[in-house]
Amino acid sequence: MVLNNDIFAKITIFQTSLNKLFITLFFYSLMVTLTYQERFKTIKGVFDEFTNRTLFILQKKGCFDKLVSPIAIGKESNVFLASRNDSQVIVKIYRIQNANFSKMFSYIKKDPRYGFLKNQRRQVILSWAQREYKNLLKANQLKINIPKVIGWKNHILVEEMVGDANPALRLKDSPPKNPLAMFKEIVTGIRTLYKGGLIHGDLSPFNILNFQEKPYFIDFSQATITKTPNSEELLQRDVKIICNFFNKMNISANFKQTFLKVTK
Repeated sequence: MVLNNDIFAKITIFQTSLNKLFITLFFYSLMVTLTYQERFKTIKGVFDEFTNRTLFILQKKGCFDKLVSPIAIGKESNVFLASRNDSQVIVKIYRIQNANFSKMFSYIKKDPRYGFLKNQRRQVILSWAQREYKNLLKANQLKINIPKVIGWKNHILVEEMVGDANPALRLKDSPPKNPLAMFKEIVTGIRTLYKGGLIHGDLSPFNILNFQEKPYFIDFSQATITKTPNSEELLQRDVKIICNFFNKMNISANFKQTFLKVTK
């Protein structure tokens, strides 16, 4: 049987998703069955030496006490739950060896803050993590709902965990009880960022947490400043995706009207 390109692509995506699931389950089984000493040895064996050293530095700075369990495996990063004093935090580790740094470079090279950057794997990935750190600091100053950033070093970020005992769910997995109120708050957040000189650039129901019926924006690695040449295109995409999502929830979310509300 000959597979056409569409079917082949779907099979490839499905296999990749399965691989991510198996890896997550593998990590999780290790986390819950081993002692902390055993976990540390296992994690140390899984991570490369550069990552181990960076984790050690952040740990010594008090950004986190110990890694507890994996949460997600993303396109460019692995996300872990960690303990810190009597609370829990998020440790986000960008993969250096198998991240799509060429795609990262195509995004970050347009940001005036990184005009110096060369298309070199390590430099791109470290700058990508640094940019997310800077974006989170700026967004926090603008007083919108985001995870507060606790620390950054090299390719690793430590952030506040949004949630109670467990991390809050993404908006796509936790639809709001009052869609109109949630939509208005998200639009206000987009506008606040824009007026503060920042555009998320990758906003969607995947990158918004619903915590106690309040939207929290996450994943700021693609966020850029409004002086970036393609910033309006990114802003339009953010607004369009949000409008499309809420239109499916029977909310009248007109793209043009919403975009004007954000930019006026």
